Amino acid sequence: MTGESSSIDSTRPSIARVYDYLLGGKDNYAVDREIGDVFKRDLPGSVAIAFANRAALTRAVREIVGTTGVRQFIDLGSGLPTADNVHQVAQRRVPEARVVYVDTDPQVLVHGRALLEENDRTRVVPVDVRDPEGIRNHPDTRELIDFDRPVAVMFSAILHHVNDDEDPAGIVRYWREQVPSGSHFFVSHFRSGNNPETAGAEKVLQATFGRGRWRTDAEIAALLDGLEILEPGIVPAPLWHAEAPGEAWNGGGEPELTVWERLIAAGMARKP
Repeated sequence: MTGESSSIDSTRPSIARVYDYLLGGKDNYAVDREIGDVFKRDLPGSVAIAFANRAALTRAVREIVGTTGVRQFIDLGSGLPTADNVHQVAQRRVPEARVVYVDTDPQVLVHGRALLEENDRTRVVPVDVRDPEGIRNHPDTRELIDFDRPVAVMFSAILHHVNDDEDPAGIVRYWREQVPSGSHFFVSHFRSGNNPETAGAEKVLQATFGRGRWRTDAEIAALLDGLEILEPGIVPAPLWHAEAPGEAWNGGGEPELTVWERLIAAGMARKP
């Protein structure tokens, strides 16, 4: 988040690489695994947060391409590639969908640029999420995204890395003002639970990366001010447009979630 580096530093932990490790990826180093193991060892069950978040993002992309006319995406803080990246999910149903990935982690950029060799409808923009104007005016963004047509702006697990004094609401507001009516905004965000699990996970994040802010459902909703928050609102990520009921579901028709699965919230909003 702090700007693009000319090389990959394997001696300092990376948010993207720790996340990759928790998801079972291979693009990480010992320093990243050390932090990931703190979550696995001291906060058992926390790995579910990463999986719940990724699954919600996949469902959000499917929802957008399946129920709206939006065919272009800006994925802010995209992270390392996984089995289902935004462009893969979208283009499976709508081949003409276009995606701009935004991230400053050098390893993410190496992988992301490899996508350009196989897909001419993706771009990777190496600009900090806290510099929305720099993202908006980057030549690759201007080449791929038509801001006269609706855009899907994806804030997947990124705004909780933006401190209050860095004005996360202002970042969302900037994009709201740049896109036309009918544009959609997806957000997933670490969710305050007023419990030891929340406090422990937040402490690890802040101690490791020197930043991070859990927020309540109301605070997350406030980030989307001026937008129409769509059903079912701001809810735990596994509940957001959940898949068909499975073994984890109770008799009341709602899944039985662990405390960890409740620590990541998701929601979608539309610009009227």
